[in-house]
Amino acid sequence: MIVKTKRYKLETGTYIKMGLTNVLKEQWWVILIAVAIACGYFWIASWWWISMAILAYVLYLLFWVIQFAGVTQMEQNKVMFEKLAYEIDSRQILMKLNVKQGMPINWGMIKRAQITKDAYILTMSKAQFIHLPFKIFNSDNDKKFVETILKRKGYII
Repeated sequence: MIVKTKRYKLETGTYIKMGLTNVLKEQWWVILIAVAIACGYFWIASWWWISMAILAYVLYLLFWVIQFAGVTQMEQNKVMFEKLAYEIDSRQILMKLNVKQGMPINWGMIKRAQITKDAYILTMSKAQFIHLPFKIFNSDNDKKFVETILKRKGYII
């Protein structure tokens, strides 16, 4: 069975928010570095340690926001933010720009999957993921079939 979805456009704000969330989940340990810098306060009592730790972490977050915002502006990534239709089966996910143009993504390229309250999120890397909101599926059976595929592939329990 092949699940064919409605056409969907990933908004740039959604991409930036989801990308930043993904990076913070993968690199949670960076906050520990900021805390370690702030602990310098106990060595030499100065508020500079705490303020510099906060500044370093804010700059780290700003770096990633700029990275994800930059991806949305690059010409070669414009395709990611156009209306795409998806064909999902147990072999691959086919991202279709139109009837003749598409790109297959094998399930092996997916590192992990997540089900949120309104979408499936299939993560391939820090900055690459597929966002499949439930509203693009034609029926509840399509959603259940995709969820069954994700369970069979071992991405969700």
